[in-house]
Amino acid sequence: MSTSDPIGDLITRIRNAQMRRKEKISTPGSRLRASVLEVLAAEGFIRGYSASEPVNGRTEFEIELKYYDGEPVIREISRVSKPGRRVYSSVKTLPRVANGLGVAVVSTPQGVMADHEARDKNVGGEVLFTVF
Repeated sequence: MSTSDPIGDLITRIRNAQMRRKEKISTPGSRLRASVLEVLAAEGFIRGYSASEPVNGRTEFEIELKYYDGEPVIREISRVSKPGRRVYSSVKTLPRVANGLGVAVVSTPQGVMADHEARDKNVGGEVLFTVF
């Protein structure tokens, strides 16, 4: 099944699974989702992910969610740039999430990265979502 907003679908799957205290979830694979999951793993919001090749030939990602003292590490995750309204930001106007405790995931010409990494590389782009 094709979705019009794959990042929104990924965020919703993570949010729903954490409400149900799931340990692992699966999502269809793509390069964009892989780079987003790489940023979430590097920032410590998920334990990790692995790619699997099911029988129908489509790649799927198994995502291991992270909890601390029984509570999800991700307190809040929200989509910023949507298919109906794209939100772009320059380096000077990149959002700070929870005064630096959270992360804004940005799609730049140099790849998908966290907001602090985009500031270090002096590059702006599309603000995909924020996570805290």
